[in-house]
Amino acid sequence: MQRILLIEDDKGISDMVAEYLLNEEFTVEQAFDGDSALRYFKEDTFDLVLLDIMIPFLDGMQVMKEIRRNSVVPILIISARDSESDKAMGLGFGADDYITKPFSLVE
Repeated sequence: MQRILLIEDDKGISDMVAEYLLNEEFTVEQAFDGDSALRYFKEDTFDLVLLDIMIPFLDGMQVMKEIRRNSVVPILIISARDSESDKAMGLGFGADDYITKPFSLVE
């Protein structure tokens, strides 16, 4: 079973995405801030990271930089920030794709 680390500070969005992924038979670990996200990542193995960049404590870009120091796990940024420069920065720091909010769960 594939394991996904979902990093999203909005509990409603996080729960909605997690529920959808669980119904699709993924295992999901939810983190609501950058510190806990890195702690979960260091303690376990994940097949995919879904990462909001506007999270408390360590922001998503800092989390991604830390993950990229030791891992090539696929990272998908999910963010309300939709400017070309935000997308370019996220992809430049190592994200594999960038999805803007609002988004379809099927997407």
